[in-house]
Amino acid sequence: MEIKAKFDHFNFNVTDLDRSITFYAKALNLKEKSRINAEDGSFIIVYLTDDTTGFLLELTWLKDHPQAYDLGECEFHLCMRVAGDYDAMRAYHKELGVVCYENHDMGLYFIEDPDGYWIEILPLK
Repeated sequence: MEIKAKFDHFNFNVTDLDRSITFYAKALNLKEKSRINAEDGSFIIVYLTDDTTGFLLELTWLKDHPQAYDLGECEFHLCMRVAGDYDAMRAYHKELGVVCYENHDMGLYFIEDPDGYWIEILPLK
């Protein structure tokens, strides 16, 4: 049997949903596509889109988990490719105060979201 699969979404659990939605909108221009609200109020799931690909970022807020999540050593990350002036985007992210790591030799940098997740930023090539 041949298996065909495609990427659909990636999940980050967040402690403050509104703060995270604002971060992703401001830093990466991601927009809310859809939302699931638990009937009992125990969780909210928001799917963010780039309006270009079919890939979604799922943000999950859990009512009974107000403490920060243990992210280990941040060896996992999400990667976004950005169109336009890459140096201007880096300067914008520095202005926002969200650049957490830069590797000039490799031509990449990382930004950190409000919950400590790292997002690698690469130019669109």
